[in-house]
Amino acid sequence: MRPGMLWKILGIIIVVAVCAGVIYKLPMNLGLDLKGGTRLVLEAQDTSTVKVDEDAVQRAKEVIQRRVDQLGVAEPVIYRQGERRIVVELAGVKDPQRAKEIIGKTAMLEFKDENGKVIMTGNDLKNATAGYDEYGRPAVHFELTPEGGRKFEKATRENLGRQISIILDNQVLSSPVVQAVIKDKGIIQGMRSMEETKDLSMMLRAGALPVPMKILHSETLEPMLGRESINQSAVAGAIGIMLVLIFMLAMYRLPGIMADVALAVYAFIVFAAMAALHATLTLPGIAGMILSIGMAVDANIIIFERIKEELRGGKRLRAAIEAGFTRAFTCILDSNLTTLITAGVLYIYGTGPVKGFAVTLTLGILASMFTAIVVTRIIMTAIVDRNPERYARYFGA
Repeated sequence: MRPGMLWKILGIIIVVAVCAGVIYKLPMNLGLDLKGGTRLVLEAQDTSTVKVDEDAVQRAKEVIQRRVDQLGVAEPVIYRQGERRIVVELAGVKDPQRAKEIIGKTAMLEFKDENGKVIMTGNDLKNATAGYDEYGRPAVHFELTPEGGRKFEKATRENLGRQISIILDNQVLSSPVVQAVIKDKGIIQGMRSMEETKDLSMMLRAGALPVPMKILHSETLEPMLGRESINQSAVAGAIGIMLVLIFMLAMYRLPGIMADVALAVYAFIVFAAMAALHATLTLPGIAGMILSIGMAVDANIIIFERIKEELRGGKRLRAAIEAGFTRAFTCILDSNLTTLITAGVLYIYGTGPVKGFAVTLTLGILASMFTAIVVTRIIMTAIVDRNPERYARYFGA
């Protein structure tokens, strides 16, 4: 065995062990089509003061993204549809009514004096958290930005003994009487439950929508669809992989066995990468993964055919293996690079499940290049070096 080969084999074993640990410890995020959940279609609406434009819809999308992030949904999918619409897909969320209230509510917070003058808005809030007031009732505790603090200090000083109304989306939450000058923090009362208080604090932290959003359509996808899809995909994937393994074994004998081992390493790497990156697995993503398996085998086939050519040209097995991998590398790199470019375009311009397909395809291509060029070569060299003359007849030249 060549110097350092034992360390290379040990390195492969460590990679597989680490990947297995990652897969075991980190759960795989399933997409809306596999796990079920809620899908909302929202449309931006004109008002008497604000007209919907490109900037308003983009800012609305960013606000919705912040709100969804605070819901704790794993890998939400949010994308624009046309000029005014925004689609929100929340895997695992089975309460569409709460999702509507949090995502679709404008959450325009205003503080007004008795004359109706706006003192400050929700934009002046630095932070907002749910809690209780001195009487044990739900309340939102807020902190102000430096600028907001100056505004509120001036307003409370000028309105001592008078009311300041706290208004959310044109509805008065409370109208407390100012009893002292307030500089940097305060509370908002008038919520009926702690859940409502938490939702309001969440929306205030995320910010108000720049334009009202009307919910055009909402639907809840049942998990039964997900289970059926997973089972059908698992069966199809298992059949496809078994056929590939049998084909490689039948056509290339010993090198085919090595390719099958490398394919198993490939599977560990792809699943571990998806779990570590918290990528969402969707049906198109599974299709991308199965497609990349075929590409991984394709790389091995190119290498093995190059080795056969070198053996027919009169080279010994060791030299044929070195030359075969060297000559095949450029071809494999070029073919995979063009596919990576396509996957990149799909990810940048695609939406929803298309991005899932692009992610799994990209991870699969990178993993397949590593296993075909590095893992297969290490395994093949380690085995052949023991007795090159004996193993030469198994390469079918």
